[in-house]
Order: sequence, then structure tokens, then C-alpha cells
Amino acid sequence: MNNGNSSKEVDYNLHGAVGIRLCNASPGDVAAVTRQVGPIQAPLTREPDIVIEFVDQVKLSSPLRYLGVNDTAFTDDAFLVLRSKNKARAMVQIPFAAIGQQCRIVCATGLPAVPLLIPILNLTALNRGILPLHASAFSYQDVGVLTTGWSKGGKTETLLAFMDRGASYIGDEWVYISDDGRHMTGIPEPIRVWEWHLESMPQYWSTLGQGDRFRLRGLKALASSIDRTTETGLVKGTSVGRQMKRVATLSKMQMHVDLEPKELFGAGVAAPQAAVDKVIFVGSHASPEITVQRMDPVEIAERMVFSLQEERQNFMSHYYRFRFAFPHARNPLVEGAEELQRSLLTRMLAGKDAYAVYHPYPVAIPALYDAIAPLLH
Repeated sequence: MNNGNSSKEVDYNLHGAVGIRLCNASPGDVAAVTRQVGPIQAPLTREPDIVIEFVDQVKLSSPLRYLGVNDTAFTDDAFLVLRSKNKARAMVQIPFAAIGQQCRIVCATGLPAVPLLIPILNLTALNRGILPLHASAFSYQDVGVLTTGWSKGGKTETLLAFMDRGASYIGDEWVYISDDGRHMTGIPEPIRVWEWHLESMPQYWSTLGQGDRFRLRGLKALASSIDRTTETGLVKGTSVGRQMKRVATLSKMQMHVDLEPKELFGAGVAAPQAAVDKVIFVGSHASPEITVQRMDPVEIAERMVFSLQEERQNFMSHYYRFRFAFPHARNPLVEGAEELQRSLLTRMLAGKDAYAVYHPYPVAIPALYDAIAPLLH
């Protein structure tokens, strides 16, 4: 890897399962991809599955024909995504028909993120018999714990609770289960920590920089002040009050910080993999109590099929646009992903020791440890 203004080749290795190679990437391009997949830069021992070529300008064979308003477009022979993270303008050529095989993406340099990179990575892993699961995972006292459920169900909160008690980090957001179902790995992508997480576990405040601490506390003070004013002040029920409530809502949506695992938990606390010993299905409910009961792992598998479909919705929207542009260029892997995931989930989770844990939202995070820890012995 070169360290000049651009790097000829930079390789990322997802535990030998998926290889990504960046070509002609600027330092900013490398930083953007690293924010997406984590610092997993390592030499590849085989040809990469995904190649991302960064260019100053994407060459077009014909004028663009738009699908939507500056979202996607196509030429005579290529499909292009025109938006990146936070709606930033982009020009990225993605060969949807090749996803899962050797896939070469051409990307204009300088983007905050490569569009659709994580679902492309996940589909590539799926094609190799490895199951990407929306989950968190950790090892605690030599017991590997996989925590899954619907988005915002409590996966990160469970991870935070156990990491504070000496667990080893495997992954948050996406966890990859080996083809034999015995082991799981993750990618050290940034973890989103909300202000209420920090209120529940104040020991994590010290991991934040001064600027982040000031920003979060300022946003909380602003939102709290607006809430009090609109509930009891002269503006209650007025158009001004409604506008102020919208400002409070926007403030609350920004009350988080994204931290790398080593920043949050310290260096040396990550494990390369763990056995899949326990499966915890987490969710919130309209009760002040935390409830725990055994759950059939096959039921977890059936439910998570639809969670994975939900996580893939944005990708599928782009895929359907690709099929509109090129109706004869289908990708059997993409179109068969649901059934393949159902088969792998059912096989890999069968016979696992599994529990359903429901909790109030927001939950006192240390209480999750108290409820779940006895299940691990």
C-alpha cells in the first residue's frame, strides 16, 4: 500500500470470507471505506471479490437517462447511483448483475461513502455460504453470545452491558456466521451510541472527546428547554409551538456519536471469532419489566428472514431500478437471497440454546446484564 496522494491498491480482508480491493484511492477514499467496513485492511491471498476503482470522472458511453430525480441513472451499458451518504451527490457505476461474483465498482473520488457497499459485501458473503445477520455478538466468560432482533430492539444495549463486565467484542450491526454454523465473526465498524445510553452507563462518557460531550449536552439542554416551553408555556398548541417541537425532534435525532470499538471499549478487547453458544432474541415491549423465556431457535430464524429483508430494502429499490433499465440482466443471487437466508438461518440456528428477552424502552442498560447473565452459565 502506498502512502502518497493516492494508493495504488488497498486491500480489506473480512476474515478470509470476502476480499475488497481499492484501486487509485485517495487517503480520503480509504478513510471513507474504512468508516464503512472497519479497519480490516490486510493483504489478500486470492483475487478480490469486490474491486472499487476510484476515478476523477466516471466515463459514460452515452448520455444519462435518469430514474427518479438525480438518484439513479443508466447509459447504454451501465447503471449508476447518483447519491451517497447524507444525499451527497455521487457518480458510482455498480454492476448489479455481477454482485456475488467478482464485482468491479467504478466510483468518483471524494465521496463520504461508497453507496450500497455493505449489502454488496453481505450478498458476496451469502454466496459463499456465510450468513450475514443483523445482530451484535460478544464472548463472555468463554461463552459466545449472538444477540439479534428487529432494528432498535436492544442489540447494541446488550453489547454495551456485557462489555462493561469484561466481555470480548465480536461485532455490532452485522455478524457473520460460518458455513458450518459453529463460529461467528464481525467487522469493527463504528458503534452508534446515543445520549440516553451514556446516561444509563455514565462510565462511557469518558470515551468521548470534549467536542462530542459538549455537543450532546447542548442538544439535550435545547430539546429539554423546548419540551418544557411547548408543554406549559404560552406557545402550547400554537403554530410556533409546533415549529419548536420540530426543532426539538431534530435535536433528539442528532443526540448520538459514532465510535470505533477500540475508542469505546479500549484496545485489545476484540476477539477474532467466537462459538455460537447462546442466541438471545431481544425486543422492547409496553411493560416496565424485563422478561426472559426460552424461545425456539427455528422461530428466531423465521422472524429474522424478514428483518434481513427490511435491512435490504434500500438495496432492492436500486436493484429494481437496475432491472427496469436492463430487464434481461437479472442476478439469481439477489432474487434468491430470501430463500437462501431462510435455509441458512434454519440450519445454523437449529438446536441452539435460545431465549427471548423483552424490555422497556429506553431500558436501564445494566439491568439487561442482570437478566441475561444467568442464562450463560
